[in-house]
Amino acid sequence: FLQKKHFLDNASDYLKNKLAYCKGELGRDHYYRDFLCPLFFEGFAKQREERSAKARKLLGEVPYLNGGIFMRHQIETLHGKTIEIPDEAFERLFAFFDAYHWHLDERPLRRDNEINPDVLGYIFEKYVNQKEMGAYYTKEDITGYIGKNTIIPFLFDAAREKCKIAFEGDRSVWRLLQEDPDRYIYDAVMKGIELPLPSEIADGLGTNRPNLLERRKVWNKPAPTEYALPTEIWREVVARRGRYEEVRGKLANGEVRSINDLITYNLDIRQFAQDVIENCEGPELLVALWKAVEGVTVLDPTCGSGAFLFAALNILDPLYEACLERMRFFLEEWGEGGRKNHPNYSKQFTEVLKRVDSHPNYRYFVLKSIIVNNLYGVDIMDEAVEICRLRLFLKLVAQIECVDDIEPLPDIDFNIRAGNTLVGFVSLDEVRKTQEGKFALWEDEVKKVEEEAEIADRAFRNFQEMQTRQEMMPSHFAEAKENLHNRLKELRDKLDLFLAAEYGVGTKKRGVLDKWQKSHQPFHWFIEFNGILHKGGFDVIIGNPPYIEYRNIRNEYKVRSLRTEACGDLYAFILEKSISVLSDSGRCGLIVPVSFVSTDGFAPLRNLVYENCGQNWFSTYAMRPSKLFNGAEKHLCIWVAQKLRNRLPAVFSTKYNRWSNAERDGLFSILRYVSVPAEATYMGSIPKIGSEIERSVLEKILSSRKHLGDQSTPKGRYVLYHTRKLRYFVQFIDRPPMMTEDGGKSRVTSELKEVRFSKCDDRDAALAIYCSTLFFWYFLVFSDCRNLNKREVAAFPFDLGSLNKSFMTKLSYLTQILMENLQTNSQTRMMEYEKYGSLRVQVFAPRLSKTILDEIDKVLATHYAFTDEELDFVINYDIKYRMGLGAGDEGDE
Repeated sequence: FLQKKHFLDNASDYLKNKLAYCKGELGRDHYYRDFLCPLFFEGFAKQREERSAKARKLLGEVPYLNGGIFMRHQIETLHGKTIEIPDEAFERLFAFFDAYHWHLDERPLRRDNEINPDVLGYIFEKYVNQKEMGAYYTKEDITGYIGKNTIIPFLFDAAREKCKIAFEGDRSVWRLLQEDPDRYIYDAVMKGIELPLPSEIADGLGTNRPNLLERRKVWNKPAPTEYALPTEIWREVVARRGRYEEVRGKLANGEVRSINDLITYNLDIRQFAQDVIENCEGPELLVALWKAVEGVTVLDPTCGSGAFLFAALNILDPLYEACLERMRFFLEEWGEGGRKNHPNYSKQFTEVLKRVDSHPNYRYFVLKSIIVNNLYGVDIMDEAVEICRLRLFLKLVAQIECVDDIEPLPDIDFNIRAGNTLVGFVSLDEVRKTQEGKFALWEDEVKKVEEEAEIADRAFRNFQEMQTRQEMMPSHFAEAKENLHNRLKELRDKLDLFLAAEYGVGTKKRGVLDKWQKSHQPFHWFIEFNGILHKGGFDVIIGNPPYIEYRNIRNEYKVRSLRTEACGDLYAFILEKSISVLSDSGRCGLIVPVSFVSTDGFAPLRNLVYENCGQNWFSTYAMRPSKLFNGAEKHLCIWVAQKLRNRLPAVFSTKYNRWSNAERDGLFSILRYVSVPAEATYMGSIPKIGSEIERSVLEKILSSRKHLGDQSTPKGRYVLYHTRKLRYFVQFIDRPPMMTEDGGKSRVTSELKEVRFSKCDDRDAALAIYCSTLFFWYFLVFSDCRNLNKREVAAFPFDLGSLNKSFMTKLSYLTQILMENLQTNSQTRMMEYEKYGSLRVQVFAPRLSKTILDEIDKVLATHYAFTDEELDFVINYDIKYRMGLGAGDEGDE
C-alpha cells in the first residue's frame, strides 16, 4: 500500500528493487535481515536524523511512521539473530502481490484483482473458522444501522445535558423535522408515493367496507416498478405508503420531539444530526455537540477486524467536519469583535482550528482524532487485533497525498486490545469482593492495585496527549509507551494471581499459572480502560458477538460469576459483560440470535436487560429466502438499547422480517417498530410484531384463559402428528406420513411428534387450529422460528370448551377436507438419512391447500371477533413468500 502511494523513495516497485539490489550487492538470502529489518526497525521507527548514515543510504527516502505496526515482533525479539528467510520466499510473495491492483482510496471495488484495506477485514473474517469461532463478516448495512442508532442518540443525550434550551420551545432542534418532514424519511419509504394508486387497488382501502377480503385479493399481485421497491406486491406498497403518511403526519404536527423517536419511527437520524450541527444558531449548542462528538467512547467488545469500529468512524467523521465548519462560520461572522463579544467561544474555536491546521490536512485531523479518542476494541484473537489496527492506520495513510506530509502514525495499542472479554475483573470493587474474607492478607495488595491503576491511567492520558501534541522525539515516545506497558503488566500480573485463585488454580507453580493465563487470556477492564471505567463506563457499545455454545469451549476457558451462565451461549455472556461496562444512560447495539427474545433458556438474559435497560428496540430477521450473514444458518435479532435502571422498560419490536436478495438494499430503511405492552409478552418471549393490527390480533388471542395443551391428554385415543421442522407452513396431519425402505418396511421419523385428545371432535378442531395461518403467525411471533416445539404447541391460547356445536362441526368438516387434500397433493420422494439410508418419503405441499386454510382462519376469526381488516392480515400474513408471489421468491413445502 505504501509503495503504491510512492511513499517509499518515490518508487512504485521499491520492495522488488531492493530485493534485486540485495541479491546483487550482498549475495543470496540477505534481504530479510539486511534490508527489511533495517527498513522496519530503523527506517519507519526513527526520524531521518536519528538513523545511521548506513541506513539512510540503504533505505533512501522513507517516512517515519511510528504507530507500533513495525515494532519487533515477539518472535524477532526472542530469536531475531537466528531467523533466516530465503530470497525465494519474497520473490514468490511479490509475484503474487503483483497480480493485484492495490489502492488506499475509498472507491468501491469493481474488479476481482483490486485490493483495498477493507478487503483485509473481509479476508480475516472468512479465514476464521466460522463454526468454531462463531464469527461472521458483518455487512456495512448492519454495522451502519446499529452504529447510527446508538452513537447519535448518545451524542444528543450528552448535548441536551449541557444545553437544554436548544431542545425546548418553538426554536428547538426538533423544528427541523417539522419544517421539512420528507428530508428525514428514507427514499425507500417514499418510493412511488407521488403516484395515485390505481382504482382497483384504492378500492381496497378503508376498514369498514363490505367484501373487504374480496376487494383486497388484487393486492397480492406484484406492483409495477414505478410504485414498488424490488419484488413488492401491492399489499406491501399500500402498507408502506400508509406508514409514510402516518410518520409524515407526526413530523409535520411536531409530535416527534425526542431522539428516541427517530429510532422508533426509523427516520434518517444521520441527516438530522448533520442538519442540527450545520444549523446551530448559537455557539452554546455547537460547543455542547462538539464536546459530545470529541469525547464519546465507542467500544466493540469482540471487535474482530474492526467492522463496527469502521462504522462508528464513518458516522462520526461527517459530524466532526460539520462541527469544525460551523466553528469557522462563527469566527468569520464575529470577525475581530468575537474576542470581545464571545471571548470564551472565540478562544475555544480558535484553539481547535489551530490544532487542525497543524496536521497534513483537514480530513487527516478528523480521522486521527476519531481513531485516538473515540474508538476502542477488544478481541480474543491476536490476529484480529493486528488487522484492526492495520486497517485504521491505512485509513489515515490514505488521506495523505505527499510523502512530506506524512506525520508519525498514532499508536493505538492501548485502544485496540487483545484479551478475553469474559474473563477478568471489571472493577476494583469486584476485586475486593472476591478477596473479602478469604484473602484478608491481600488487602494491602488490593490497595496497591488501586493506586497503580490510577497512576497507569494518568500515564495513558499523558500518552494520548503526547500523540496529540506531536512534540516528543521518537525515543521519548517509545520510552513513554514502554513505561506504560510495564506498569500495566505489573498490574495484570497481580490481578491474574487474584483471579487464578478464584478459579482454583495454584499460583506457586509458575508453569500452572502460565498455562491458565494462556488459555483464559484474562482482561481486567478497570486497568486496561481505567479512565473510561472510572467515569462510569463506555458511552456506546456495539458489535456482533460470537454465537458459540458454552459447552463447546469449556475445555479452553471457563467463565465465572455471570448471571447468564445458564443461557449456555457466549453471546449472552458478552451481552451481560457489555451492560456491566456501559455507562449509565449509555447506548448499546448488538446483533445476536433470535433465541435472545424467544426461548426459555435465555430468560435470565432478558431479565437482565429489563432490569438495566429502560429503552429497547428489537428487530428480527429470517434466514429464508435470504439471510443477513452468508454461511450463518441463524435467525437473528438486532437489539438497540439505552441503559436506564430502576424504571419500567419500554419495548419496541418489528415484525419477523423476510426478504430476498433483491430487497436487501432497502431492508433497514423500511423497518417499522411498534410499542409492545407488557401484557403482550407471552411465555417469557418478546413478540415479533410490527404493526397495530398485529398487536390487536395478539391481544385478542391472548385473552383466552385456556391453552390447547391443557385440553390434550397423554393417553388420549385420538392422535394428531406434527413435524418439528418447518419453513413457510406448519404441518399437522391425522396419520403418520409414509416412510418405507426399498423392501417395503415402514419407518417412523423421530422428528414426528404426537398430541393426543380423548375426543375425536377435540382432535379435529385442534388439527384445524394448528394448520391455520393464525397458528403459523403465532408460532413465528413467539418462537425461535426454527423448530416447532412442545412449548408453542401446548401454549396456544384456545378454549375448545367454549366452541358451540356449530363451530365444532365447521372445524371438523374443514379438517376432513384439508387432510384429504393434503394426501391428494402429496408426493413420494427418495431421501437420504444417515441412520436409515435411502427411504421413500411422503412429502406434503400445504400451499396447494391454502384456500381450505383460509376457510379455517375465517371460522377462527369469528371465534376471536376479529375485524375484517384483522382477518385480512391473518389470511395474507407472509403471503408473498409462502405462496411465491414476489419476483424470485418461491413458496416452500
